[in-house]
Amino acid sequence: MVRVKSRVAAVALCAMALSWIANAQDLASFEKRTTIKVLPNGLTLIVCERPEAPVFSFYTLVDAGSADDPQGASGLAHMFEHMAFKGSTEIGTTDYAAEKVALAKVESTYAAYDAEYRKRVGQSTAKLAELHKDFEDAQAAAQKYVIPNQFSEIAEENGAVGVNASTEEDSTQYFWSMPSNRLELWAYLESQRIGQPVEREFYKERNVVQEERRMRVDSSPTGRMIEQFLATAYVSHPYRRPGVGWESEISQVSATEASAFHEKYYVPANIVIAVVGDVKAADAMPVLEHYFSPIPGGPRPEPMTTVEPPQVAEKSVIIREATQPFYIEGYHRPDYRDPDDSVYDAITDIFSNGRTARLYRSLVRDQSIAAEAQGFSGFPGEKYPGLFAVYAVPLPGHTPAEMRTAIHKELDRLKNEDISDAELERFKTRARADLLRGLGDNEGLAHQLAEYQTRFGDWRELFRQLDKIDSVNKADVRRVANKIFTDSNRTSAQIDFVPPQRKASAANMTAPQTKQSAGGAK
Repeated sequence: MVRVKSRVAAVALCAMALSWIANAQDLASFEKRTTIKVLPNGLTLIVCERPEAPVFSFYTLVDAGSADDPQGASGLAHMFEHMAFKGSTEIGTTDYAAEKVALAKVESTYAAYDAEYRKRVGQSTAKLAELHKDFEDAQAAAQKYVIPNQFSEIAEENGAVGVNASTEEDSTQYFWSMPSNRLELWAYLESQRIGQPVEREFYKERNVVQEERRMRVDSSPTGRMIEQFLATAYVSHPYRRPGVGWESEISQVSATEASAFHEKYYVPANIVIAVVGDVKAADAMPVLEHYFSPIPGGPRPEPMTTVEPPQVAEKSVIIREATQPFYIEGYHRPDYRDPDDSVYDAITDIFSNGRTARLYRSLVRDQSIAAEAQGFSGFPGEKYPGLFAVYAVPLPGHTPAEMRTAIHKELDRLKNEDISDAELERFKTRARADLLRGLGDNEGLAHQLAEYQTRFGDWRELFRQLDKIDSVNKADVRRVANKIFTDSNRTSAQIDFVPPQRKASAANMTAPQTKQSAGGAK
């Protein structure tokens, strides 16, 4: 009885705290402090006044990500994100007029080299080497005009912190925080890299991205497994491609292609910028208009036409390696606009949010068969139909097959039994707390405002999510669970441990083995 009273008291205190936060951060309060303007070139600006400290944060969201990579040029969105820190026609160069000529030479020599390299018949090794030397010489000549890292250094020298960017499947975003008396400097810097980017040091940075892929995918058993998992789960949609790109395509993408990507997707109509902090809209908007309005407008990219067909049969991937076993499975679900989107959030929370969730209690705490078990929705993206995925890491002595059985047992419970009142209430309390907590700092709020303005065309939809969360009921959870957690909608991938194989020495190789190897090569 004491424990029950304690839990009731804790829930009551949490509800009181959330009520206080909500009153301080309700929609009416934000509407008074938030100004939105769409410039003639199509770029959307949002300014939210929060004068508690003399700083501001910004969040630039470009509505294009890895899913928008052109066919044959996977990884290009991520590559351009790297290039956005290389400066502009005014930043990062000692003489742009001369550098422009030198960069044109880089592209012409690379195009000649690439054309010879791609020849499947008649490639000349001598000519390839000559063309590659011309390309390297052109790069060296262009490098003489570069002021490395000048863009980031200007920002950081003026108090910028958290200077960063990220590329996801659905979008690309740029962000940092800065003293509020540097707002105009920020507007200059940001408008420069959006409106006047220069693809300098492109091939040098391409090597960096290739190394990133080697670390994240090629040298990681789990990374390779996830890559194969997505490539198997999707047959047509770009979500099947790795965000960092396929190695064969990264290695040949060019600065010319990066410029074309920028021209198509970095048009103002495809960009939302949110600024939150110690700024007054009446003073800030004219400054922002001054710097962002001159960026040339253009048509917003046409929506993607590729639609992933319904999955009609279970699919699986099995990797056998001398490494940590792993199990993951995914089920196709609709995109974020689906009326049941909040129901998927409820399933995620009840199924796997923390140590009180069903998956952790069953696999980790009670059965002690897994070191970790987690579920998550909207993978690898949410803009288009994604996956509800579940994974588990077996403890020594246990197998991926055991993880699969245990996970299915918990999924069947969601399909066949109503969740409890306490589980539903915990989800709603946590979801409300997480949403409101995300509004607590400038960077988080800027992110949310830009995200919701982009996805729904109205940042106010952020607050309407609370009503959608409150409307979720037990029947919704069972209905949605039965709709997607079916055998034919499942794709699984696992790593099975196999002992490492000793390499046979040349002295121990037998003649038959040598012949078989030669025959295989033939």
